[in-house]
Amino acid sequence: MQEALFQQYAQVVQDNFGIQLPIEKKALLESRLFKLLNNHINEAGFADETDFLHYVREDASGTAMNLLAEAITTHHTFFMREADHFNFYSKQVLPYLASTIKDGDVRTWCAACSSGEESYTLAMIMSEFFALQGPQWDTTLLATDLSQEILDTARRGIYTDEAVRGLPPQWKGQFFHKLATGDWQVSQNLQQQVLYRRFNLMNPVFPFKKPFHVIFCRNVMIYFDTETRDSLVRKFYDFLEPGGFLFVGHSEVIDRQSAPFEYVMPSVYRKK
Repeated sequence: MQEALFQQYAQVVQDNFGIQLPIEKKALLESRLFKLLNNHINEAGFADETDFLHYVREDASGTAMNLLAEAITTHHTFFMREADHFNFYSKQVLPYLASTIKDGDVRTWCAACSSGEESYTLAMIMSEFFALQGPQWDTTLLATDLSQEILDTARRGIYTDEAVRGLPPQWKGQFFHKLATGDWQVSQNLQQQVLYRRFNLMNPVFPFKKPFHVIFCRNVMIYFDTETRDSLVRKFYDFLEPGGFLFVGHSEVIDRQSAPFEYVMPSVYRKK
């Protein structure tokens, strides 16, 4: 791929998904597009990267843009990733919410949920905590991602033995069942606690009817430029309840001039 063509792709990706593709990602983009073209060449009639870029720009249905989204997104996550966040969430955030929420509606958003490990971890923590608080709590959480393919994986909730090895034994017994293949599947009960939806964080308008008490958006904004990141942080602030928490990745830092968050601990912020 010529560098000029790569730069055109990089601009389309940044404009539509907020993701920066530096020139160092050229080989990665080439390999992803090679796989995509091989899989879909007979469906849409494009023969090479130039044809596909034209298809992306001209297709009004959104199909082409979805294909590009699937091609460029990277999904790396695991259960209990950055475990200190989950410890703080369990020990500090949930007791605070239980003492302050009056209608029993706990609203949590797991943005960029990838293959489901983060959202199911949150669901297990909430299920365990609120089981002791009485039946009046609605803890269904929203989990979104740009990739429909990875959302389908998350909904299935099937993970290898190695993937669940580090989970507490009581969680595996309560929230999973072992398949004949040796893999583990999330229980139907827990699956029903997570609402998976496709959502692009670059949408100019967020469609949520009520603000959230907690937003997890971790290890995503590292791919955005400063302007995109600051804009997203302002939206997160606007869609948090007063006293609500925002969790970002350990390698991410929020510019609190973009939104007046209070610093709580590394990569945890709170709306005043």
